[in-house]
Amino acid sequence: MAAVRRPLQAVLLVLLGAGVLRVSLFSDIGLRYVKQGLQPYLVASGIALCALGAIGALRDGLPFPVRRPGRDAGHEDPEPVHGHDHTRGPRVAWLLLPPALALLLYAPPALGSYTAARDSPQLVAEYESFDTLPARGPVPLSLTEFIARVQQEEQQSLLGRTVVLQGFVTPGEDGTWDLTRLLIACCAADAQSLAVTVHGVTAPPADTWVRVTGTWHPGGALGSTSAALALDAIAVDRIPEPPLPYVDRPPAAG
Repeated sequence: MAAVRRPLQAVLLVLLGAGVLRVSLFSDIGLRYVKQGLQPYLVASGIALCALGAIGALRDGLPFPVRRPGRDAGHEDPEPVHGHDHTRGPRVAWLLLPPALALLLYAPPALGSYTAARDSPQLVAEYESFDTLPARGPVPLSLTEFIARVQQEEQQSLLGRTVVLQGFVTPGEDGTWDLTRLLIACCAADAQSLAVTVHGVTAPPADTWVRVTGTWHPGGALGSTSAALALDAIAVDRIPEPPLPYVDRPPAAG
């Protein structure tokens, strides 16, 4: 791999900064990789990279001749000193090119079923109390609240109730599939999964975002940790990927 000339290093920095700005300032694509609160830091990083590249390009455009030791002040020699060619940078700088082009031309998607299938589903935090469910009609719930009610709520308010959940499809074994969400604390690198097994409906393609209407699938003791995290589906509707894929919210009404 050839060494990178200094002007090209500046171009690489600008390209990388432009890619970061494209996914963070001019769109919400960056939310595929970091939580919403970190988006301003992505914007700041993109601006800083563009600024560093521009400064480097301006600096490399100015003449900075190097003097050889022992020469008169009037005899400046632009040749490299001690065998070092200061017009080239380290080869490792080429590694900036793939991520820059990826962010500019094709931003990688949010994490999905591949990650979820290789992760052990997490237990949700202990709820101190639960709100009373509406007296009638399907109840929209986040996966987090559904799991908590199934395993923690002694009143068993989900018994016989129709609920509406949303997430993406993760294929399972023996023809089963999971409705899944990935949650992050900081960025996609620390993602943890929530999963509810869906019964009664053939699995849509992996990573398809769906809204599932159904009832709790009996298994174990409802209101305890032995309760099955599963749903008997009545209907499965495809939906667009939400703009905040790592934020587990109830489906919108209607």
